[in-house]
Amino acid sequence: QVQLVESGGGLVQAGDSLRLSCAASGHTFSTYSMGWFRQAPGKEREFVARINVYGDRTSYADSVKGRFTISRDNAKTTAYLQMNSLKPEDTAVYYCAAGRYGVSPALYDYWGQGTQVTVSS
Repeated sequence: QVQLVESGGGLVQAGDSLRLSCAASGHTFSTYSMGWFRQAPGKEREFVARINVYGDRTSYADSVKGRFTISRDNAKTTAYLQMNSLKPEDTAVYYCAAGRYGVSPALYDYWGQGTQVTVSS
């Protein structure tokens, strides 16, 4: 089993950057693909980015492509989401998840508690 704890969220202005971290417990972190999802009030949870177990394959939602970068450090059992050029529409609770390499939340077995990102205009 994997426990995930996100950190790094906060209130920023449009154009600013944030880096989210997802610290995982357990010895099996390196066997899971990692994903970042977000959920805004009144909306469904949506895919943001994913990375495979080796860290050499990634993909992004069109809305964040070119601005966000997902990465992982298996030695530190931590995944990251670097978010640049933030926009007000990026405001949401951000969740990291561990599971299979996919864009559907249903493919991920373990979830963090979420971290709030608020971008003011």
